[in-house]
Amino acid sequence: MELSNLRPAEGSVQSGNFRRGRGHGSGNGKTAGKGHKGQKARSGAPRPGFEGGQMPLFRRLPKRGFKNINSKDFATINLDRLEVFEDGAEVTVAALMEKGIIKNAKDGVKVLGGGELTKKLTVKVNAFTASAKEKIEALGGTAEVI
Repeated sequence: MELSNLRPAEGSVQSGNFRRGRGHGSGNGKTAGKGHKGQKARSGAPRPGFEGGQMPLFRRLPKRGFKNINSKDFATINLDRLEVFEDGAEVTVAALMEKGIIKNAKDGVKVLGGGELTKKLTVKVNAFTASAKEKIEALGGTAEVI
């Protein structure tokens, strides 16, 4: 890859040759897609969401709680779901999806300590609860955070 052949991602750039207001033949002449008269046809038209001085919808609706933008949404599984693997197997996110235990990994996979495990496994996922890690290591397996 060189600077001379860098291109923007497919679909990220709109056509640059779409010239508005350049006559009837262009398909977007005369009113240039703004219709006839009215506030929205003129320069300085109001921003999206402006309701003409009425209290806007986004301010009328009640706001509740707090949404942390940095939170992670893990797909969770209990220990007893790992019984489908053979003794000594390596359990990864890809292996869990292949076996149909999880459908969508979201931001990662977290193993919870529910149920019992009877096999020695090497589990490589994004997070463990303390009880899950304890149970895996008690059987001689390893719990690796990736």
